[in-house]
Amino acid sequence: MSAPATPAAPVIVCAFAVTRTPPAVATLAAATGHEEGGPLRVLHAGGLSLVVQDVPAALFDKEALAERLNRPDDLERCARAHHRGVEAASGPGPVVPLPMATLYRSDRSARRAVAAREAVLGTLLDRLRGRREWAVKVHAAESATGAAAPGAAATDGRAYLSRASARRRGRQEAHERALAEAEAVDAELRRYAVAATRHRPQSERLTGRSAPQLLNAAYLVEDTASPAFTRALAGLAADGRLPAVEVGASGPWIPYSFARWDEDPDTVERDDTGHDRTEHDRPAGGRTEQDPTARGHTEQEAPS
Repeated sequence: MSAPATPAAPVIVCAFAVTRTPPAVATLAAATGHEEGGPLRVLHAGGLSLVVQDVPAALFDKEALAERLNRPDDLERCARAHHRGVEAASGPGPVVPLPMATLYRSDRSARRAVAAREAVLGTLLDRLRGRREWAVKVHAAESATGAAAPGAAATDGRAYLSRASARRRGRQEAHERALAEAEAVDAELRRYAVAATRHRPQSERLTGRSAPQLLNAAYLVEDTASPAFTRALAGLAADGRLPAVEVGASGPWIPYSFARWDEDPDTVERDDTGHDRTEHDRPAGGRTEQDPTARGHTEQEAPS
């Protein structure tokens, strides 16, 4: 008599992106999501499709996942796996990338969640068609953040305090010039974008730079406008034009910053700096640059 079969380990469903144009079977077969999970596959929900992967419940339930995402190496692996899943979904047409670690107890739960938001998701897909995201970071120039050159040796306390006050004023004035130039970068790039959003500037610990980050921006740009956008970027980064700042950019990316499926795309949005912005009045400022290692949130439904 053969030994009884070992029960399969429980799995839950990890969702990556929603689209109207599901990727080809060969594309999914060649892609890798989370290394601990099964192959990528497609769930159909009405007129929409959801790219998903079965993952072990023991590693991806709420408690286990929270622990893993608090470890930098595991966080990076999860984020890159999520980005690979979103990229696999994005080939044939626009996609709405879901937050990292969007999890459901079953296919049925996942389908219900998509069906409940089908109208909003359809609006988002229409809005993102033929558009990509560009991430722009503006830092104060290193030369603008250094201390003022020292003067002659202090002869008395009054002279020392006077020079110290002058240095403080100089640093403040340099910072204000840099902020003004960062706003000029924003104003120029918004001319070429259909939407823009501002993320909280990254700390010096994250950027690895001593100069502060003044603007962390994401711009949604029509594919046909990308050449003009990149020419504008090149002009802004040219030496001498904006001496108080340094401008860096990356892209085009999948438009993570403009794919909030949990709210109406045409309503007032709250940016990451805590201000309310309308669709046509959001300062540019990026997902986190929306890079693939940006941390999302966990959405885990109750069992269906």
